[in-house]
Amino acid sequence: MTAIETSISTALGFAVSWALTFHVLPLWGFAPSHGQAMQITAVYTAASFARGFAVRAFFKSLYDRRKLS
Repeated sequence: MTAIETSISTALGFAVSWALTFHVLPLWGFAPSHGQAMQITAVYTAASFARGFAVRAFFKSLYDRRKLS
């Protein structure tokens, strides 16, 4: 993926996640403010970014190891 594609995908994912956080959490009794929903979404976005990076690095290392064999 290019940097532009990744940035757009992350921004769209952030917007969707924020909307869901703000509108769905009240169904479980937690009604976050706009700011709280933004903070919750930022935490999950950072975790998702780290997960994606780790998975990509893992598979790249497998590919590189197989390429050297």
